[in-house]
Amino acid sequence: MNLQDSAILLYCIAAAAVLIYLPFLVVGYGRVSVGYDMSAPRAMFDKLPPYAQRATWAHQNSFEAFTLFAPAALMAYVTGEHSSLAIGAAITFIIVRLLYSVFYIFDIPIARSLMFAIGSLCSGTLFVLSILLSANNPIKLL
Repeated sequence: MNLQDSAILLYCIAAAAVLIYLPFLVVGYGRVSVGYDMSAPRAMFDKLPPYAQRATWAHQNSFEAFTLFAPAALMAYVTGEHSSLAIGAAITFIIVRLLYSVFYIFDIPIARSLMFAIGSLCSGTLFVLSILLSANNPIKLL
């Protein structure tokens, strides 16, 4: 366990936050292509091309995935769970969430669903590893 390993968990949280907004760039392009309506930006959804609608859904799902991954990675960071399995799970989460958005936008549902499942498994792995480490090394209170 070195500082660099623990920092990877924090970098992955930051990268996951950025990935939330990556699909929204595609949504923005779709909005511009149909004529952006400043007075009713959310009402434009039905006018968006299908790829931009899927990008909207990918964007929304990225928030949901982040709400599980961030606390899982923080638990690993706080408990000192910096095993290669934990670091691998965090990095894999970032990769599969990027691919998730790509597969969603390009309408490849089987690949998208597989990426979702792997990403969920990564978050779950971080939770379990952190809990197991914490159970084996309880914090001693004064």
